[in-house]
Amino acid sequence: MALTIKGVEPDQNSALAAIEKNTGPMNFFRIMAHRPEAMEDVARLYGTIMGPGALDHRTKEIVYLAVSTVNECAYCTAHHVKSGSAAGLSAQDIEEIRTEQNQNFGPKETAALHYARELTRTCSAEADTRDALQELFTANQIVELTLVIALANFTNRFNNGLTVPLEARPLSAR
Repeated sequence: MALTIKGVEPDQNSALAAIEKNTGPMNFFRIMAHRPEAMEDVARLYGTIMGPGALDHRTKEIVYLAVSTVNECAYCTAHHVKSGSAAGLSAQDIEEIRTEQNQNFGPKETAALHYARELTRTCSAEADTRDALQELFTANQIVELTLVIALANFTNRFNNGLTVPLEARPLSAR
């Protein structure tokens, strides 16, 4: 049986209302708003990690979607199919991430996908995986890549653990 935790309404929490002014209704934040301080901190962390940085937005979306697919997180997968499309992922790219084919991705994206899946499945990475990253990415990019993977695993576990339902409205790209 799924948990049924009712989300906080934005009119009950000004920080949630401010977040949803930018994102639209999001059950992830509405349920997290039961711990308002954590919700605000997670929203800031999400913005910092997924915002402009050492990696391009497309790579971040590829990795986030790969992690969410491995973890079978329907909520995050749905959101990141939409935001990944907005970041330039084609329907074929998304299908290749879902099926772990990676045939049309370049060396950097393939290495990032391999690292994301390996780290998600084992909480570690093999030496050859780390070697490939160091050949293709800067130290800043590897740290940011690992932060995206960790963030995706966090949100996947929160959403899956609490069976956060997908919003009833069509998703908008974030």
